[in-house]
Amino acid sequence: AWPNMTDPDEFASRMNTMPKYVASRTLQSLEWNASLLQGDVVAAVRELKQQSGGNLLIYGSGELVRSLMTHDLIDEFRLMIHPVVLGKGMPLFGGSTANLKLVDSKNTSTGVSVLTYQPDTTR
Repeated sequence: AWPNMTDPDEFASRMNTMPKYVASRTLQSLEWNASLLQGDVVAAVRELKQQSGGNLLIYGSGELVRSLMTHDLIDEFRLMIHPVVLGKGMPLFGGSTANLKLVDSKNTSTGVSVLTYQPDTTR
């Protein structure tokens, strides 16, 4: 749906034109302005972080987040807490521990809390 979306605030335009990087072991071809990160994903992300062009965002990949966490490649965690309680699921950090400090919090009109954390290197 995204490539065809528009909106008055131009969020869709930004989303559709910004480069995307996909970490996958199985995909062979990509669409929607995306490039495949092949081989050592940690090295590829480390290289991307050295380039200019803004922040890198990760959506929906706990395994990738956990892998990058162990190599200190995550600068900030932005967690959106929805008012829903589930009884099962994968732990957010998959058994890893993370020393984090809260640097920002916001509540939306729909009851979602957006919490921003950074690694706490003082612990």
